[in-house]
Amino acid sequence: MRISFLLLTASLCALVLLLAPASEGCGPGRGYGKRRLPKKLIPLAYKQFSPNVAEKTLGASGRPEGKITRNSERFKELTPNYNTDIIFKDEEDTGADRLMTQRCKDKLNSLAISVMNMWPGVKLRVTEGWDEDGHHSEDSLHYEGRAVDITTSDRDRNKYAMLARLAVEAGFDWVYYESKAHIHCSVKSEHSVAAKTGGCFPGDAQVILEGGATKQMRDLHPGDRVLASSATDGHGPLLYSPVLSFLDRQPNVTKIFYIIGTNAGLNITLTAAHLIFVTDCTGGPSEREETAEEPLSGSVRGGRPGRGAGLRTVFASEVRPGQCVLTPQGKVGSQGTLSVVTFVEERRTTGLYAPLTQHGSIVVNGVLASCYAAVDNHHLAHWVLAPLRFFYSLMGPSEPQTDGLHWYPWLLQRLGQMLLDAGHFHPWGME
Repeated sequence: MRISFLLLTASLCALVLLLAPASEGCGPGRGYGKRRLPKKLIPLAYKQFSPNVAEKTLGASGRPEGKITRNSERFKELTPNYNTDIIFKDEEDTGADRLMTQRCKDKLNSLAISVMNMWPGVKLRVTEGWDEDGHHSEDSLHYEGRAVDITTSDRDRNKYAMLARLAVEAGFDWVYYESKAHIHCSVKSEHSVAAKTGGCFPGDAQVILEGGATKQMRDLHPGDRVLASSATDGHGPLLYSPVLSFLDRQPNVTKIFYIIGTNAGLNITLTAAHLIFVTDCTGGPSEREETAEEPLSGSVRGGRPGRGAGLRTVFASEVRPGQCVLTPQGKVGSQGTLSVVTFVEERRTTGLYAPLTQHGSIVVNGVLASCYAAVDNHHLAHWVLAPLRFFYSLMGPSEPQTDGLHWYPWLLQRLGQMLLDAGHFHPWGME
């Protein structure tokens, strides 16, 4: 009885939280008339950088992708910045300092507005932009138009610490109070930004419906029953699980997807931060060739554990050839088989879809994947989304929400960033 009471209490609390956004939209209510206090801006210290990781890591601006010259194919990635609110030093008199990637341009233009708001009459000044003359270190992002060195137009060095903070707030992916004479800022490549998303499948991905028919992801609706695993860890027999809602749904967005191919001829396509069930295959290449597929079990072959041992979820970007993924045969009540990953490729395609099933997994293009993304723990994601699944199972599946990320996982991401170490999140998983 006590357990039932606790479950009821927890369920009621969850419902209050779930219904809160609807009530907030009805009117100002108490407290809504108060003005929010402006955010306190803390200047960066000399030699401090933000975020507190190396510039060329995924958590900051990412790896360099090679120098861009005027004769290279990638030169078209650079765009000139003619913003009159920015002063470009352009000491080479070639216009090179005005050339940058679109992302760098957007952040720079945003920063220019902040500078004028902070210090009326003062403008943002760029001393170094794209470098075509080899004046920086070998792997500098200046060679790709992804970095700028900045000051204020009045060259007042007392302003530079705050200028660095304004650059962080403007959205630069890495800001460094590098020198008493300037601030260094850089951004991610356009490629990595295209890959950045929570976790989704493309619109042409296929699922198996109850009855055996297939349907493309773009045509899937809440209430459809799709093939999934009955167990959270992926070991359970297959069943048809109802689609409750979409955690993310953006039909017109183009992103970078990972294609994971198997020796069974089944290929699954999903974004970098999406979770997928894998295990480390045992046996050498010859054994893998002899057994294209193996039942998921703890059987012993030649005195060694079968490939079902150690099944776990990893980010799609971490899957490597030679590992095994689950490839269910579409028979309800049976367990999946394991197929060896033979290749991992990238593809740019349009449409982002992340359906949420009652059991937290889904078979896509014949391969079992998690419904979750961004955080590295499938069990944790399944647990924290229990209130949402309970709500939809109680009230019935919802029609797809307005295109974009569902508010509940959005809230969980923000809470997770405050409560969990950054190492638990995929660097491309947070929008």
